[in-house]
Amino acid sequence: MFLDTFVLLAADAADPGFLASLNDRLNLGDIIVTLSFFTILMLLLKKFAWGPLMGIMDQRAELIANEIESAEKSRAESQQILEEQRNLLNEARNNAQAIVENARKQGEAQRGEIITAARSEVGRMKEEATLEIASEKDKAVAAVREEFVSLSILAASKVLGKEISEEDNRALIEETIEKAGEGR
Repeated sequence: MFLDTFVLLAADAADPGFLASLNDRLNLGDIIVTLSFFTILMLLLKKFAWGPLMGIMDQRAELIANEIESAEKSRAESQQILEEQRNLLNEARNNAQAIVENARKQGEAQRGEIITAARSEVGRMKEEATLEIASEKDKAVAAVREEFVSLSILAASKVLGKEISEEDNRALIEETIEKAGEGR
């Protein structure tokens, strides 16, 4: 219906009473009042609704930007902490390898010391055994000499038929043994 009115108005545009007839049909006063109220309403909306709404939107955009920046910082910090942890882990591995290597070297050194100590102990025991054998040999030779002297005195006293003093006999036999030992 509104479109029909414009078509009729366009046909009557050549008519001098066009504005009067247009005013009767469209009610131009209502249109002007409506447009002025609409303009006032838009200005009020802009001041009281659009401004605060845009402020809220700006705050929201700033909050989102801050959140993104905070997330980026957090990601960078976590990346740095991860890198530090990796470095610490590598350092701990290197320390563990150094400790194991040090323990192995100490073990080898102790093994060498134990072997050296055991060899010196064996050598000392051999020397003691050799000295003890020599001492026992000397004791056995002395005992055999003593026995030989006693038997020689006994045999000589029976052969001679007389009794010589034991000291003279002993001196005589020892002298004979020494001469026999030199003769060898």
